[in-house]
Amino acid sequence: MKRFLSLVQPSGSLTIGNFIASIRQFVTLQKDYDTFIGVADMHSITIPQDPAFLHRRNREVLAWFVAAGLTDKHCTFFIQSDVRLHAELAWIFECITNMGELSRMTQFKVKTEGKTDKKIACGLFTYPVLMAADILIYDADIVPVGSDQKQHVELARNIAECFNSKFGNTFVVPEPVIPKVGARVRDLQDPSKKMSKSATSPKGVIFLEDDEKTIRKKIASAATDADAFVDYDEEKKPGVSNLLSIYASLNGISIDEALAKFRGETKYSVFKGCIANCVVEHLLPLQEKYRKALNDGIVDEYLDKGAKRAREVAGKKLDEVFSKVGFGRA
Repeated sequence: MKRFLSLVQPSGSLTIGNFIASIRQFVTLQKDYDTFIGVADMHSITIPQDPAFLHRRNREVLAWFVAAGLTDKHCTFFIQSDVRLHAELAWIFECITNMGELSRMTQFKVKTEGKTDKKIACGLFTYPVLMAADILIYDADIVPVGSDQKQHVELARNIAECFNSKFGNTFVVPEPVIPKVGARVRDLQDPSKKMSKSATSPKGVIFLEDDEKTIRKKIASAATDADAFVDYDEEKKPGVSNLLSIYASLNGISIDEALAKFRGETKYSVFKGCIANCVVEHLLPLQEKYRKALNDGIVDEYLDKGAKRAREVAGKKLDEVFSKVGFGRA
């Protein structure tokens, strides 16, 4: 059985974008793959974090995955720092990755724009190498990602091919998988940007933990245009297109099918009301399951079991790598 892996950072509240682009996709994929789901707490400290917050958030992030329908029957759940072998492999990868490759990473450029060197952590620069280690240490065949993360998976592919060329066939070369609909949910206030849990303003972000009143208010104030008709055009009507994409993704239908629902609608207030109803209908039951997963000890049970298996799989791979690069005694 092929394996797929995904890690999510615990540094902020998960959004409906995370739910559409990743979590919901995994519920379907888990039955057909050996599934590894991790919380990337080591990645999160590229910026300062409150330790108490990080401890709590590590569990809360996994609870959303469990609430959505992922189970330990199909998945190995783990926290990245519980499998410290990731960091050991990352060091080896750093020694075969050149500065030029890392300096071309778009995410690094975006996150460091306007900052001086004294304000940029080295870890932010080498972040993609640790991500490559996360993927390759488990021989993941596929890595579901948003379109903005595809470049990092391509780097992981390059590192795997480089290592295999130098030391013999060792790593599976992973494939990035990007969902066609809802692959990149946009900010409700500024649809030129991705909806992000680290957005400077929460007004354009629907968090999974938002209550019904907040959800409706955010959608009602979402940016649209002056045309007063519903159509899908990412360039000319980015706000409306984003709302249509959210609606289509949550209902599991195509954009054309979503458009048919709203064809002829000239009042954006009515259109937004339907989108809000759809989001509320999906998120409120999810929130109930989330609370149950946290309070009933399900998350801790899954993490204890998952950490053990993750260490076993990663340890076997790292032993092979250490031997091939010449570490230790022959």
